[in-house]
Amino acid sequence: MFDGLAENLQNIFRKLSGRGHLTEKNIQDGLREVRLALLQADVNFKVVKDFIDRVTQRAIGQDVIKSITPAQQIIKIVHDEMTALMGPPDCSIQFNSTGPTVIMMLGLQGSGKTTACAKLAQYLVKKARHPLLVAADIQRPAAVEQLKILGKQINIPVYSEEMAPPPRIGERALKFASDNGRDVVIIDTAGRLHIDQPLMNELKEIKQRVNPHHLWLVADAMTGQDAVKSAGEFDAQLSINGVILTKLDGDTRGGAALSIKAVTGKPIKFVGIGEKISDFEEFHPDRMSSRILGMGDIISLVEKAQQTVDLAEAQKLEEKLRKNEFNLQDLLNQLKQLKKMGPLKDLLAMIPGLGGAAKDVDEKEFKGMEAIIFSMTPVERNNPEILDGRRRQRIARGSGTSVAQINTLLKQFKEMKNMMKNMGKMGKINNLMGKFMRG
Repeated sequence: MFDGLAENLQNIFRKLSGRGHLTEKNIQDGLREVRLALLQADVNFKVVKDFIDRVTQRAIGQDVIKSITPAQQIIKIVHDEMTALMGPPDCSIQFNSTGPTVIMMLGLQGSGKTTACAKLAQYLVKKARHPLLVAADIQRPAAVEQLKILGKQINIPVYSEEMAPPPRIGERALKFASDNGRDVVIIDTAGRLHIDQPLMNELKEIKQRVNPHHLWLVADAMTGQDAVKSAGEFDAQLSINGVILTKLDGDTRGGAALSIKAVTGKPIKFVGIGEKISDFEEFHPDRMSSRILGMGDIISLVEKAQQTVDLAEAQKLEEKLRKNEFNLQDLLNQLKQLKKMGPLKDLLAMIPGLGGAAKDVDEKEFKGMEAIIFSMTPVERNNPEILDGRRRQRIARGSGTSVAQINTLLKQFKEMKNMMKNMGKMGKINNLMGKFMRG
């Protein structure tokens, strides 16, 4: 996400870091480039102006110019101001203590609102809640059916009525939730290709009938300033109190994410980062700033690992590493674990210092590695040293690869084992795995 903006900013700071000593002119020239990069990223013009003014005020000072690492000082200032621009963080949900908590979801057609409802519902299940999805979008063909399919996938009930108007559907859904022990009601409302008064009137009536505790706008991050504009209009007429940004994984610019809080004053609560129901995250401004500036995001990486890594399997792997018994089957298992955590490109971007390498990652190489290992027998996976020329030719035919690719994989695997063996001798594996388990 934000690949274009991140690359531009990192190049600017790389040039500043190459100067041993920074002058006021160097800093002003660098910030002029930052301003251009933000405008190219479709960040709101007024937001850019205020942002650069604040950074300049802090950067043009003796503390920065005379510091040992002035470029790093400027990066820290930009990071702090960018975090403040998108923050403070607010992904909390206040739950009603006397009945179901009502969340009403708004948005233009095509923003991913219906899918966001299902993603939010699954997120709440993980928080030990019992949500009910409400299909109140009767304008878009198949919207009700789409929500029912999504609800079935995640085993969450969907309330719908065929011939009733949306305000009445919402009202009756609240009674259904109370009668059936559902403590959160998520209402999927209709959208349009553009904001019009009939849409607003319907949403106002639903709001009046259900009295929602949370009114959240679902906005498509890829539409940039159009998303910011629509957020302002929805807020003016309905007083939203939060935003969910969708399709953030496809947004190379970042204009909406960097502008929407500053323009509307409403916090970004959650973000959609992919097509899967599980591709849904709390929004943390400081972590997003770190990713944009190439500083990584270790906290999110650890959280992803905790959600996907099997503790028992991790302990078995630790034992194998300690005894230097790591084999190709173990490598295959680790590749599967990585795939569960998301695209490797995104994972690398979370590791400090490797953000730039992420764009060079070819996921096809990992598919090729999997195909090669799958084409081996269990005995060959456990004992790769028996792979002679004849066996390698058979595996190449079975995996649709070449003997050269198999040779490369085996060479890399051998180097990996040697590295792990050396780490084991120094006692590092124990320490690393122990820290990971406790994390």
